[in-house]
Amino acid sequence: MAPRHGRKIRLFSSFGRSINNRNNLQRLRQINPNSTAFKSKGGASIDQASLRRPSGSESTSSSDDDQEENTVINVDLEFFDPKPDDFHGLKMLLNNYLDVKVWDLSGFVDLILGQTTVGTVVKPGDDGAPFGVISAINLERYKDHRCIVDLKSFLLDVCHEKSISNQLKILLGEQAQGVGLLVSQRVVNLPLEILPPLYDALFDEVSWATEDEPTQEQRDSFQFKYYLIITRIYQISHGGKPKGKGALGENDAEPILYNHLEDEIFNKLCSWSFTFQLHDQQTVTHELRNYRQMGLVMVVKADKQTVDKFRDDLKTFISDS
Repeated sequence: MAPRHGRKIRLFSSFGRSINNRNNLQRLRQINPNSTAFKSKGGASIDQASLRRPSGSESTSSSDDDQEENTVINVDLEFFDPKPDDFHGLKMLLNNYLDVKVWDLSGFVDLILGQTTVGTVVKPGDDGAPFGVISAINLERYKDHRCIVDLKSFLLDVCHEKSISNQLKILLGEQAQGVGLLVSQRVVNLPLEILPPLYDALFDEVSWATEDEPTQEQRDSFQFKYYLIITRIYQISHGGKPKGKGALGENDAEPILYNHLEDEIFNKLCSWSFTFQLHDQQTVTHELRNYRQMGLVMVVKADKQTVDKFRDDLKTFISDS
C-alpha cells in the first residue's frame, strides 16, 4: 500500500523545551532542515513550515544523561493506511490507553486496523514499526464489541463528578451515534511538525467517508457531532482530589503540562472535560519530579467551525514554537 506522506528527518532527544512560553514540556526530535517535503497520496507536495533548530551545537542538553541521548538518526517517516501487520506495534503504543485496566485491547486494535478509510499509521517505511497512530471510531457502530463496552465502563468508573457523570452517561448512551472516539497515540519523540498534516489527514478522511463509504449506515457513522478524547497531562502535586473542567481553566493557578501539545488546543475548544487519577505512574524525568500524571477526558464539538479552528491553531502553534 502506498504511503500518503513522507519526510526525511533528523532526530534529537532533548527534554524541557518550552513551547510558546506555556510551560509545556516535550521530548523533541528536530526536523532536518534539508529534508524533502511531505508527500500526499498521489505525490502532491504539502507545504510545511520548518521547525527551527536550536542555536549553538546540536547537543542542547546540559546533563551527561541527556548528552548520551543526543544521537542523530536519519529516518524517513511516512503516513500509511492501517494494515494487519501493524497489530503488535499499535498494541504496544496503546498499552496504557486505559491506565492499568484489563480490557480487550486486542479487539480495540483490530477495530483501528479494520477501518482503513479513516485512520493513519506513522512508520519509517511500510515494513517499519509504528511510531504513531490516529483514528476516529464511532461508539454506536461498535457498541457491541467487548472493547467498546470495556472502554465505556472504564470512563464511567473514573468519572466522579456528578454533573459531568450525567453528561458522560448521555454521551455514551443516547448520543453515541454522533460520537467519534479520537485516538491519537505516538512515541514521545515524534517530530511536532508532522502533527498538522496528520490531523488534516484524519479530518479530511472523516469528511470524505460521509460521502464515499459503500453503505448509508457506514456513511452515517462518520457524521460526528462530538469527538471524545482520552489523554494524559502532568499536574502539579497538591494531594487533593481530581477536579472537573475547572481544574484546567485559564484562571486556575495550578500549572498543567500537556503530554500532547495539541491537547492544550483541544482543551480550550472542548465543551466539557474531567480529570482522573492514574494508577500507572510512569517514571518521569527530574524536571517533572513535582508533578503527577493524570488522565484527561475531553469532549469537543465536531462541527466544521470547531475543527477548522483547531487545524488553524495547531499550524500556528507549531510554526511559532
